[in-house]
Amino acid sequence: MAVVFKRPHALRDVPMHYCPGCTHGIVHRLIAEVIDELGIEGKTIGVSPVGCTYNNYEYFNCDMQQAAHGRAPAVSTGIKRVHPDNVVFTYQGDGDLAAIGTAEIVHAAARGEKITTIFINNAIYGMTSGQMAPTTLLNQVTTTTPYGRKPELHGFPIKVCELLSTLDGAAFIERVSMHNIKNILNAKKAIKKAFQVQMANKGFSLVEVLSSCPTNWGLSPEKALKWIEEKMIPVYPLGNFKGKDLEV
Repeated sequence: MAVVFKRPHALRDVPMHYCPGCTHGIVHRLIAEVIDELGIEGKTIGVSPVGCTYNNYEYFNCDMQQAAHGRAPAVSTGIKRVHPDNVVFTYQGDGDLAAIGTAEIVHAAARGEKITTIFINNAIYGMTSGQMAPTTLLNQVTTTTPYGRKPELHGFPIKVCELLSTLDGAAFIERVSMHNIKNILNAKKAIKKAFQVQMANKGFSLVEVLSSCPTNWGLSPEKALKWIEEKMIPVYPLGNFKGKDLEV
């Protein structure tokens, strides 16, 4: 019997801890497939801070480093400068990257650090019971905005790709989504391009992934994917914001 589908070698054969319907596991697989295809497992170092994916060092067959909340860009900067021939990536959520770690990611991009960031945007704090995140949509109900996010009280959602793409040090910035197969395949292409940009020493690269959080959204997994399409994408449009035609 022909093998048409198998686990990437860079992804360990262990159960994951994520909630049913969470798309973190899909993103992990895409990263692992890219690592396999580029043949860089032995030279890849991942950095994860606090959040739902705090323990993804258990899932990848490459070196992993834990960072304090929001500090993955700073930690990965140090690692990349000490090991310039390695491929270094951070895996961060919206509360981590766009709240406590905002300064870290902005300045890493501004410096043109040759690292890659995989940024998971599910518009909520997933690990800590569903509070409002910097990316929470207007009128979205969370545990800290029970009447919905109001701009006059809570400000507007932060659009990370649009923000970072204005910085000269940012080489490749793209936003993708997990809400259907077509977009999952597009996400893999973007992740691969981001890694190749780093390997070509072009500068900082980031892929923002619109991801579901059925538990904290109070939706079924199927309805959560529909919510990404109908609610998130109009606020966070998909596409490349910088470096689409960059030669790698």
